[in-house]
Amino acid sequence: MPRLEPISPTRLVETFSTLLPSGRRCVAVVDGPDGADPVDFAYRTSAFVSSTGRPCDVVDLHDFVRPASLRFEFSRTDEITYRTSWFDFDAIQREVIAPLRPGGRGQFLPRLWDEKSDRSARATLRDAAETHVVILAGPMLLGRGLDVDATIRLDLSAGALRRRTRPEEQWTIEPLLTYYRELDLRQGTESAGPALWVRWDHPDRPAVRLR
Repeated sequence: MPRLEPISPTRLVETFSTLLPSGRRCVAVVDGPDGADPVDFAYRTSAFVSSTGRPCDVVDLHDFVRPASLRFEFSRTDEITYRTSWFDFDAIQREVIAPLRPGGRGQFLPRLWDEKSDRSARATLRDAAETHVVILAGPMLLGRGLDVDATIRLDLSAGALRRRTRPEEQWTIEPLLTYYRELDLRQGTESAGPALWVRWDHPDRPAVRLR
């Protein structure tokens, strides 16, 4: 059985940063339900990486949602749609990841769609330095076959997920639990690089699962 080892939030950021390959562009994933606030962790990691002199940006998965006509085709709270087609993972691969790979254009798109206005974000391409890091952050990123270099999963128990999910988003809890349960059953099939799994019920007292 894997065991959990407590780690400070600052040390966790530093540990995740050590997984990022040096000397080239790379893409990392911070996976977690919105209740885990993976974007905040991504920005804290980005600040640390930037403090070392390496360029680093964060891409929020919610800036790559599909248009409302597709997200709400069956209803605004359709659980299957949320798990399978709410976010545009093909666009993430095409506009963020592939451009940073050898032979890519060297420019990535930081935002594709404005979720609130339901319009194009009209973002311009951003130049990537030779050692640039882009951190993708959001729910259900793992298990999508994305070509990334390192991952961290901020895992919430069912109880913590219910406590930390906003009232208007409580309908996402069951599809999230289903998705991560199925992901655990496929454990070991991810082709991503070095990975961390973190119990995140108490972000001030996280614990890393040791293999």
